[in-house]
Amino acid sequence: MNRRVLGLVAAFVLAAFGTIAIVAYVNGADDRALAGEKVVKVLVVKDDVPAGTPAADLGDRVALREVSDKVKAQGAVTTVTALKNKVAGANLVPGEQVVEQRFIAPTAFRASGASVAVPAGLLSTTIPLDPARAVGGVLAPGSLVAVTASFKPDDNAPVVSHMTLRKVLVTNVQADGEATGDNKKTDDSTDKNSAEAGKAPTGEFLVTLALDAPSAERLVFAAEHGTIWLSLEPKDAPAGATKVITLGNEY
Repeated sequence: MNRRVLGLVAAFVLAAFGTIAIVAYVNGADDRALAGEKVVKVLVVKDDVPAGTPAADLGDRVALREVSDKVKAQGAVTTVTALKNKVAGANLVPGEQVVEQRFIAPTAFRASGASVAVPAGLLSTTIPLDPARAVGGVLAPGSLVAVTASFKPDDNAPVVSHMTLRKVLVTNVQADGEATGDNKKTDDSTDKNSAEAGKAPTGEFLVTLALDAPSAERLVFAAEHGTIWLSLEPKDAPAGATKVITLGNEY
């Protein structure tokens, strides 16, 4: 009986040792593969990134990884700040390196007629806005916005403004007339070292948002009876304490 027990214990120990050895071997595979080669760091996609996603919203969907310099993609970046204010021009999948060429200006993405899928269970609601109320015309499908509604006074209510909706997905943007937020020089004599102002967009924007039913009602009510302002809002923007603003508490 004792021999049988000792045999089982010995078999268990050997099995455990073998498992540990295999895990150690696998974990060291990458190090062995990179041994003797120049190693560089690049951002690599961890989770799916839909087309139109602003670079500022990539967050933990990308991570810094070490790769052999031989397989580093041309234009690969190490920080999202290198992508500036651009958006993903196509869907990015896990495992691929983050390269500058895959990101384009929001206006270029919008001009392509691209849109993003509406999340399951949400409604698509479109509102017309002038450029000043649509973040100066730099909105693109995939952006997240906060919605502020303002109402003028009437016999029953005072003038009020309030940020009523947060982190709302923009699924489509259509522009009427010239609508570009790209920086373009309008005077050839402008000092190349000076800051250049973007050309102001003109025309009306049709912005489509993905909302649940109660939020869609609030949006439509504000569009019908008041005015709406959109603010670009990154995913990691703090919730913050908002309140109804009136003439009485503005200052």
